[in-house]
Amino acid sequence: MNVPIARTSLLESEIQSVMEPLRSGWLVQGPKVREFEEKWSNFTGAKHSIAVTSCTTGLHLSLAALGVQPGNEVIVPAFTWISTANVVEHLGANVVFCDIDLDTFNIDINKLASLVTSKTKAILPVHLFGMAADVAPINAFAQAHKLWVVEDAACGFGSRYHGQHVGTLGHAGAFSFHPRKAITTGEGGMITTQDDDLAAKLRRLRDHGAAMSDLQRHLGARPYLLADHPEAGYNQRMTDLQAALGSAQMDRATSIVQERKRLANRYDEAFEKLSWLRTPVHLNGFEHGYQSYPCMFQPKSIAQIDIARINEKRNSWMDQLQQAGISTRPATHAVHMLTFYQEKYKLKPEDFPNAYRANDCSISLPLFHGMTVAEQDYVIERVVESAI
Repeated sequence: MNVPIARTSLLESEIQSVMEPLRSGWLVQGPKVREFEEKWSNFTGAKHSIAVTSCTTGLHLSLAALGVQPGNEVIVPAFTWISTANVVEHLGANVVFCDIDLDTFNIDINKLASLVTSKTKAILPVHLFGMAADVAPINAFAQAHKLWVVEDAACGFGSRYHGQHVGTLGHAGAFSFHPRKAITTGEGGMITTQDDDLAAKLRRLRDHGAAMSDLQRHLGARPYLLADHPEAGYNQRMTDLQAALGSAQMDRATSIVQERKRLANRYDEAFEKLSWLRTPVHLNGFEHGYQSYPCMFQPKSIAQIDIARINEKRNSWMDQLQQAGISTRPATHAVHMLTFYQEKYKLKPEDFPNAYRANDCSISLPLFHGMTVAEQDYVIERVVESAI
């Protein structure tokens, strides 16, 4: 049997949904984008949802709209996907890495105070793998230091923090619709915000800085007149083909989240007695969305001197699983260990020791919507029988 790390699972009706914009002739940022945005707001509780080309562009637009400029500093967790840091670089600002809490894989709020300078403008907490960051103390800290909070909710679909959906907790949030995510449009993203003025600016910036979208102009009294462009914006508009697919999936959003939780619970029960594998933590008030199922390999013995040895053993185990047809991945990477950031900021792996441990000793097991019982049983059997 072959079990991928993730697999896109679409209903026939969802596949057929892309035919509607093709037949209508409205292909870019039209009625299907508006429909998708409305469904996203209804599900998350966001006052405003703004569809864009990716989570990366969503983060970029959010920071740009909030006024992050060259020379500013933005605090970013050291363990995340590289785009969280890249968007800061693209705006000419400097990344300031913060180590993580190894239990949750999220930003360590106790490290924030030592990182703030007069140049700090924002914090980019990540709800990594579907586990919400501890946003309340982050917001309190940000308010005290007059900082923006932009949530990287790329993995956050279905994740809640004390009952509130992630992406609605800071000044803005950004979600991903990459194929590994629970809702996918191939590539695509969504920005959420509760701020009316910020939402209006985000809508302008995604559409070349236009004061009015093509759809608004088309539905108005004078559709033949072009809009003014009060800002130099970007072309980061979602297509109606993507939005039609996303909108169709949102009709079963709750069942998709429930299925991922059920799969995660089966793993939890099966691996409960494996002392050498730490499964995702459960915290009161944190509702995990399980974009993936990240674990720590041999978590009780990761002194810094042991990281290389454990990494070699983990890689050997991943090889064994791959040979058995089971795809795995490191949970993600420590960005400060990647060549660009390592060289630009003169960083060493041990500068952020928990991110270093997570980089070399984490492993994600297959979990995806549409995973069969037989597939999951096969993964469970091979993991439990592993000679570690």
